[in-house]
Amino acid sequence: MIPLTVQILLALLLDFVFGDPRWLPHPVKGVGRLALLLEAPLRRLFPPRTAGIIAVLLVVTISTGSVWLGCRLATALHPLCGDLASILFLTTCFAMQDLRQHALAVHKALIAGDLSQARRKLAMLVGRDTESLDEKEITRATVESVAENTVDGVTAPLFFAFIAGAPGAILYKAINTLDSTYGYKNERYLQFGWAAARLDDLANFIPARISALLVPLAAWLTGQDGSQAWRIFIRDRHNHPSPNGGQIEAAFAGALRIQLGGKISYGGKASFRPYLGDPQERMNSDTIKTALRLMVVTSLCIVAVGVLLKLITA
Repeated sequence: MIPLTVQILLALLLDFVFGDPRWLPHPVKGVGRLALLLEAPLRRLFPPRTAGIIAVLLVVTISTGSVWLGCRLATALHPLCGDLASILFLTTCFAMQDLRQHALAVHKALIAGDLSQARRKLAMLVGRDTESLDEKEITRATVESVAENTVDGVTAPLFFAFIAGAPGAILYKAINTLDSTYGYKNERYLQFGWAAARLDDLANFIPARISALLVPLAAWLTGQDGSQAWRIFIRDRHNHPSPNGGQIEAAFAGALRIQLGGKISYGGKASFRPYLGDPQERMNSDTIKTALRLMVVTSLCIVAVGVLLKLITA
């Protein structure tokens, strides 16, 4: 039997080396397809909010149960098969390398001075309008996405993996995918997506705060401003429309000594987010690489805490 902590470390290593091969079937993509498949029939049978609640319960139950059953069946063949199945499922829940590749593609375009290409690459990373963004705004959007996805793509799946292994990690990814599919504040999803959005907020509540609390340590380890990360986290963590997104973004802003937030546009509709951090350093393409280093080290700090707690409670 391979201990869970070793399984998680191997899964992270596989993700870091191979990323997310497009040719492999991906359980998280299956979750998204199941969510879309259930939407229409449930809308026909129930009022929007009730239909959305049922959709969330079905998707979470089917996704988590399928992974649990898959691991059990693999274990029945041989304990090592069960461990390997768990590692493979865990690997699909981590998105560190995928996030790095997308952000580095934006960085590469900015280095080349190709703003049009940078905007196109950024559009693959964020949902906001990117067509008219300048270099500073492209950099800001990329850093904000790296910070937010540090939780969504790495540290929150790690948190649930340490608690309940591969089924726990898939449980979180199902919740997060449901929010990405249904959690829009528009006419179509305001009621139907209510349960998905609220459950995602709940699932991220603890991981977002643990991650943000570890950013000052990660900043110190990477040569960034740890004390500023702590100060801005305490001061600005509630300056965000998301109850969780502001935690990690504020800490990143402080560590990088930059200012996040400001004007943002979705579907041609402009809005303004309160600022996070102080504009002590000028944002440019190098800020993206620094943010990625901070993401990796913050994630490793979460791993270290998880391993330590597992050893203490063993």
